[in-house]
Amino acid sequence: MAQLIDGKAIAAQVRGEVARAVKELAPTGLVPGLTVVRVGDDPASAVYVRGKRKDSEEVGFRSVEHHLPATATQPEILALVAKLNADPLVHGILVQLPLPKGVDERAVLEAIDPRKDADGFHPYNVGALSIGIPGPRPCTPAGVMRLLREAGCDPKGKRALVVGRSNIVGKPMAMMLLEAHATVTVAHSRTADLPAEVGRADVLVAAIGKAELVKGAWVKPGAVVIDVGMNRLAGGKLVGDVEFAAAAERASAITPVPGGVGPMTRAMLLVNTLELARASVRR
Repeated sequence: MAQLIDGKAIAAQVRGEVARAVKELAPTGLVPGLTVVRVGDDPASAVYVRGKRKDSEEVGFRSVEHHLPATATQPEILALVAKLNADPLVHGILVQLPLPKGVDERAVLEAIDPRKDADGFHPYNVGALSIGIPGPRPCTPAGVMRLLREAGCDPKGKRALVVGRSNIVGKPMAMMLLEAHATVTVAHSRTADLPAEVGRADVLVAAIGKAELVKGAWVKPGAVVIDVGMNRLAGGKLVGDVEFAAAAERASAITPVPGGVGPMTRAMLLVNTLELARASVRR
């Protein structure tokens, strides 16, 4: 039976590390500031933002939320982003997606100063990752790398498979595994023989968004399995992209759903904001 990689416990450890770093910065007068911009009343967004603010306050950040009505225009949102870009007390800016219909999400994300991009989604920072320049990394892949480390899995020289090619998880995940010297394959909806690709992988990261698409019987014995998926079945049960019980019989280590990658995504947002605050002093 596989070792369970406890994302909740590791995320708590990361929050503790950030909180200690914030205390060490206190004598300098630097208080990392994370500002979240939320537009409209999407219920899931409200829950996510509340969780992010709670985390921020717990570690000692200056935490601010700007909540604009669903009727806010693109120029109004861009004006707020410009104001936050110019505010020296704001080190990290996060625009909670989705934005209301009619607002160009890409234009809003690109308006964030790359040096305040807490999510690591700005095209400059995506490019920086691809050529190895330091900067904020997308939170979910960064969290996955920390989970691998905590599980004692060094990707160096291993075959890694990323299932999914989204801009938020799949593509940056592949680049971060490549940076860690893995031999990386990216599978997606057009991949000809997914079971064969999974069967070759020493490290499997599933981020496709389809409930239990990856069957446990496909998993290579001894592989490390990271399940980024979060899917709700008709009965209400949450499951990942990997058939957990069968995969856990073959893998050496595996993340649960929920309680695996999810808590790490939030924790790495704090790490990014801390690093952006430190970098602001060096500028």
